[in-house]
This record gives sequence, structure tokens and C-alpha cells, in this order.
Amino acid sequence: MKTEREKMEAGAWYTCLDDELEAMRQTARSAVHQHNSLAPDQRGAMGPALAQLLTVGDAYIEAPFHCAYGVNTTLGHQVYLNAGCTILDCALVTVGNQCQFGPNVQIYCAEHHKDPVKRNEEGLEKALPVRIGNRVWIGGGAIILAGVTIGDGAVVGAGSVITKDVAAGAVVVGNPARIVEQH
Repeated sequence: MKTEREKMEAGAWYTCLDDELEAMRQTARSAVHQHNSLAPDQRGAMGPALAQLLTVGDAYIEAPFHCAYGVNTTLGHQVYLNAGCTILDCALVTVGNQCQFGPNVQIYCAEHHKDPVKRNEEGLEKALPVRIGNRVWIGGGAIILAGVTIGDGAVVGAGSVITKDVAAGAVVVGNPARIVEQH
């Protein structure tokens, strides 16, 4: 029988009310707390515990920052995350090279069950990966939902909600986001 972590990693329904997953989230909370609590000159590009948790190139993460697990997030080279970014990485989140995130960008990999009993009492959810290509700019306050891929060189306007894939070179804005320009 698969563990809840194995179900989560496979994109199947799993219960987030699981001891192993809670321990992983606690490790992430501690790393995030250290990152957010260090003075900027002590923190550098990111707090040491966070740097050990994430898979990173030479990314720079402003404080405050939040992630659910950390171990499911990969940031490429020359990635910049502005203050207030949140990555709920219940599934893999991959950010390519030379990407820039404005303040308060949010990435949500989890989808909660629609049945209130299964959602609230059983903690059922499933998680889908988010992939962000190279040289992508995501404006402040944008929200990227589960299962989305954003292609190389795309631009996501501030405050946009990304509910479906964005083609390489596209400029998208709105809620839900729509293409306003294609390069």
C-alpha cells in the first residue's frame, strides 16, 4: 500500500493529515522562519536552512517567503523572488533560469476535494506540478494554479490568475489570464 507521501508525489488523492507529511512541513516551516528572521546581511541570497531544503542554482529570495515542503521546489540560475512569495509545493515546482517574480506571487499545487467531508474531515487533496520556463517574468500578486506550465519568455501581468498553460513568448493578463500579446 502506498504511503500518503507516495500518493502525493504520484498526483493521486492523499490525506494531508499524515504524520510524515506534517514532519516535512515542520522542517519547511523552520527553514522558512530562519530565512525570514535573519537580517538581510546575514541571510544573503537565502537562509542556510532554506538553501539546503530547496534545489537551487544561484537564486535570490527576499523575505518574507513561504513554502509548504521546500523539497519539491527547484529554482534555476539567476532567479529572483520578491518579498511575499508563496510556493505551496505539494507537487514539483520547477522554475527555469533568469526568472523574476514580483512581490506576493503565489504558486498553488494542491487541489482540495470538492466533497466537504473528504476535504475537511479526511484532509483529501491532490497535487499537480507547476513548470515555469526560462526568462519568465511574473508580475506582483499573480496566482499560478496546479498543473500549469508557463513557457519560456512568457510574461504574466500583475494580479493575473493563471488557470491553464501559457505558451512561450505570450503576455497574459487578467482573471482568468488571457493572451494579450504573443512574441
